[in-house]
Amino acid sequence: MQLHRLMIVALIAFALLGSPASKAAINASGLGADYDATKTNVTFKIYSSRASRIELFLYSSASGTQEKARRVMTLGTGGVWSLTIPVATLGGYGVTGTVYYGYRAWGPNWPYNAGWTKGSALGFASDVDAAGNRFNPNKLLVDPYARELSHDPLTPTMSNGTVYASGALYRNQDTGSVAPKAIVIAPDTVLTGTKPTRALKDDIIYEVHVRGLTMNDTSIAAAYRGTYKGAGLKAAYLAGLGVTAVEFLPLQETQNDTNELVPTDTAGDNYWGYMTLGFFAPDRRYAYDKAPGGPTKEFKAMVKAFHDKGIKVLIDVVYNHTGEGGVWNPADKTTYNIYGMRGLDNPTYYSLTADRQSSWDNTGVGGNYNTRNLVAQNLIVDSLAYWRNTLGVDGYRYDLASVLGNSCEHGCFNYDKLDPNTALNRIVRELPPRPAAGGTGADHVAEPWAIGGNSYQVGNFPAGWAEWNGSYRDTMRPLQNRLGSVAVTPGQLASRVAGSSDLYGDDGRRPWHSVNFITAHDGFTLKDLYSCNGKNNNQPWPMGPSDGGEDHNVSWDQGGIAADQRKAARNGMALMMLSGGVPMIVGGDEALRGINCNNNPYNLDSSANWLDWTWSAAESNFQAFAKGMMTFRKAHPALRPLNFYSGSDNNGNVMEQLRWFKPDGGVADGAYMGNANNHALAWRIDGSEFGDTASAIYVAHNAWSAQVNFTLPWPGTGKSWYRVTDTCNWAEGATQVRAPGLEDAVGGESTVYGVCGRGTLLLIAK
Repeated sequence: MQLHRLMIVALIAFALLGSPASKAAINASGLGADYDATKTNVTFKIYSSRASRIELFLYSSASGTQEKARRVMTLGTGGVWSLTIPVATLGGYGVTGTVYYGYRAWGPNWPYNAGWTKGSALGFASDVDAAGNRFNPNKLLVDPYARELSHDPLTPTMSNGTVYASGALYRNQDTGSVAPKAIVIAPDTVLTGTKPTRALKDDIIYEVHVRGLTMNDTSIAAAYRGTYKGAGLKAAYLAGLGVTAVEFLPLQETQNDTNELVPTDTAGDNYWGYMTLGFFAPDRRYAYDKAPGGPTKEFKAMVKAFHDKGIKVLIDVVYNHTGEGGVWNPADKTTYNIYGMRGLDNPTYYSLTADRQSSWDNTGVGGNYNTRNLVAQNLIVDSLAYWRNTLGVDGYRYDLASVLGNSCEHGCFNYDKLDPNTALNRIVRELPPRPAAGGTGADHVAEPWAIGGNSYQVGNFPAGWAEWNGSYRDTMRPLQNRLGSVAVTPGQLASRVAGSSDLYGDDGRRPWHSVNFITAHDGFTLKDLYSCNGKNNNQPWPMGPSDGGEDHNVSWDQGGIAADQRKAARNGMALMMLSGGVPMIVGGDEALRGINCNNNPYNLDSSANWLDWTWSAAESNFQAFAKGMMTFRKAHPALRPLNFYSGSDNNGNVMEQLRWFKPDGGVADGAYMGNANNHALAWRIDGSEFGDTASAIYVAHNAWSAQVNFTLPWPGTGKSWYRVTDTCNWAEGATQVRAPGLEDAVGGESTVYGVCGRGTLLLIAK
């Protein structure tokens, strides 16, 4: 019966992935603005199925001036409006060099009136009509396919956000001279290097903010700190640490130009960047070269720097909502920001309530992007392909990814992983995942939850998708920090260590579909998880203030004992590196970076939230520990299984590759594994099954507060056990993780080893 079920799942997965011939062409309509091959003409194309008129506005500068020309677009097939203009004609308009542009659109709720002028109400019928249209020609609109943007809606010299709003108070305010402009950029010759083809199972992911990575790094020239160029200069460090994939927080254009306007005032600041304004445009704030075309070229050069060190570049992408946000006041359905997609085709690009008058919000940040709509999906797939094919990235982490699985458009939300018409399944169909054993393809990693409805979907994404395994975090944290108050059985620990077969093994996926993490950007750092009893977000600059933040952190300060805090962090790092799946650490966690218990620093573009590169002796020792554990993981394929360990059913059955043990050396049976009163577990992995240099690996974890003696199992014929590391405080130091050949002899079968309270032991057989 189980085999039959897996065959059905496999057939469904094959149908969803489809054959190469079934894939749609990337950006088949040629949307955006592009030079022709001879650079003598520029063609502008934009989509709107509901507009009655669209005009192209051309500018010679980014802001502060009026347009040089306005031209009426022509509606063709499929809702695509287009216009080709010779470069010579642009020059005649006074648009030479960089071409800045935007659109104005009319539609059913605001029909075109020949007498309309900028800032007038001629033609106005309503801010929103029964179909959900929100056209307003007073708002200059950004091209959703713009390759770069000139600036953010709000800047240090333009802080009046009301000009972008609809509604009675704001609808007639014209935005032409202040709004962001799309930029026409020509193809460049900057290379992105050779993409790594490493299997995802063999990766160690380092999640970090591109600006925060280097802003505090005095080894980098001041002008390069916080930039793509500066980030590329850290490739050698990350490769030396053992990182194989860097995962950057959002790099697509977002509202952050005003972050430093008043450095100590965090109101309205956006550091993380989860409010996308342009899905194709690298954020120019992170570029040393901010001239038009500069951010694109500099980003590509950064990618090459990482590729040259064998490191993949993954980017965090946000396709569940956009920077246009939601309603200003829930009691007033008329007032919304109109920057781009909302003013072009609101019901196409956004999920709306059943009456089409409001946004449908499953994200908590304003309203859902309409991931069910084919045209809206086109933008997702086209932009992903652009970042892969042109900008060189290797994969993506998808924010609130269950929204991509929505199977309905308006007035509802329903996640359905088997529906072939969701964005989820279209993405993996048209941007094929990397094969299990490595090769060409993209790495797709989902944050498998959103807000409300059936959006919590850990373990329930379709074939081709890896996931942030929230259950891994939610097991490891209480295991270490809630002994006696939260029940965690040895079996639960075993399931997470062995790759979470309970989540991924029932539908044909594998251990490496689980991205294992204990901390992430949106929560405590590793240090603070084991140093704080609760969040402390209402602090003065630069540690705060920040609003929001999770109240249920499962954190603990280890009784205020600094040495025990470091020990707990070593346990967390060690368990991630010794677990089946793909480990992910947060930038700075390798050196015990802390932000004084602020667990929601989304708005802190501050020195406290940037990585610190000046380390104390304890921080340097921890960095050496993290590096040692990464090195050990990379050296032992038994820790990176392609498939689930054979026989690891957590019920005491005979196992070929993995066996669980009680402290007394006996095999841990089902009764032991299911008893939450048991807080010590050991396991032996047969390395010979994986061609490992170590014939066996042994791990003992003691979650009790006092020492537990472990009786060691058979190490193999003619072998003895050697200690690689012991996380206990007595062993703390720069060489706590022994290099190959320097391991400490422990003994053979039946040797008794005392593991301190809340400690972890790692042995290999030699």
